[in-house]
Amino acid sequence: MAEVATSERLEATFREEWGRCIATVARSVGDLGLAEDAVQEAIASALRHWPRSGIPERPGAWLTTTARRHAIDRLRRETRRTDKEEAALRELERVGPSSHTNVYPVADDQLRMIFTCCHPALSAVAQVTLTLRLVCGLSTTQIARAFLEPEPTTAQRVSRAKRRVRDAGIPLRIPDRQHLPERLAAVLACVHLVYREGYAATGSENLIRASLCEEGRRLSGLLAELLPNEPEILGLHALLLLQEARRPARTTADGDLVLLEDQDRGAWDRSLIDEGIAVLDRAASRQRPGPYQLQAALAAEHARAPSWEATDWPTIVALYEALQRHAPSPVVELNQAIAVAQLEGPAVGLQRVDAIDDAKLVRSHLFAATRAEFLRQLGREDQAREALRSARDLAPTEAERRFLTTKLEGLGTAEG
Repeated sequence: MAEVATSERLEATFREEWGRCIATVARSVGDLGLAEDAVQEAIASALRHWPRSGIPERPGAWLTTTARRHAIDRLRRETRRTDKEEAALRELERVGPSSHTNVYPVADDQLRMIFTCCHPALSAVAQVTLTLRLVCGLSTTQIARAFLEPEPTTAQRVSRAKRRVRDAGIPLRIPDRQHLPERLAAVLACVHLVYREGYAATGSENLIRASLCEEGRRLSGLLAELLPNEPEILGLHALLLLQEARRPARTTADGDLVLLEDQDRGAWDRSLIDEGIAVLDRAASRQRPGPYQLQAALAAEHARAPSWEATDWPTIVALYEALQRHAPSPVVELNQAIAVAQLEGPAVGLQRVDAIDDAKLVRSHLFAATRAEFLRQLGREDQAREALRSARDLAPTEAERRFLTTKLEGLGTAEG
């Protein structure tokens, strides 16, 4: 008999299955809004049944089947349906709502979903918002926090984007090869975003959502199979393999954050590192460098180094300079300042950080925490405490807040 499901296990299961269920149902109904509503109703049904009966052996299949049933019921209730909705209803009824077999997963519906979210008819911010909502399963509140904007603004953007997909008749499919290039940059950004959201989960008590990390890595691998000669796809796949290799050492057994410089390198997955470097070498052989290849090269340098102190910092700095030329951003500037400080000292690092002119980054916990560390190294402890307090208050995860609180306590300050 199934073990009675706790609220924590239920929440974790819903997070893991959300994106795949929506993608599978949306492929059948052709309407993202209807698919999302149907999956939400399926989750409501699960909340009524699973606490007593336990989580099914295949929760995704249960949710997908139940969501299909809700979609059929809703389409039947509509007195006036479009031809597309009539066709979707016939397809749903043909599959049958009672069977849990062969409905999940179907081919690769999540990859289709990402290509749909990244259609050029949508703005860049709408593409990212839809991906976070429909693929990552983030709530409107969490997305608003990630964008540093009011929640109603995010909710309106999600609704407009879903209407745009529906009204423009954007199909849930991978485009033919001649149209792939116009979507590739957005798709790569969104796959990277899926992984990053797992690597540093927004609005979550836990720093890492392993299911999203695994999904991002899987999707990058599928893209590499789809276009095996595209160097930036290979670069992204290499980057995620190398980051995934370090993930086991990124937190303690209690879920506390461990910085790269303090990680147990013996806990890194050497097979993933070897695979990532091999994929990166394949990308480099195309002689068309790009941002993902450069980020992968940075990760590879850290993976090769036997320790933080023995890292090849001149190469790291040079790679950041190249990355800044290919894809300039204030985050790259911040990371470059950290690398330069390893060669030229904290005073130079602080000078570079303070020269960054980007309001959004300046309001982030990463900026404040970096300044705090340089100030601490320079013996300016009062200013370091102030910066650490700012970083702690801005940190998006509980794990990061605990880490920064510990750093603050290490400076001998009272809680404030």
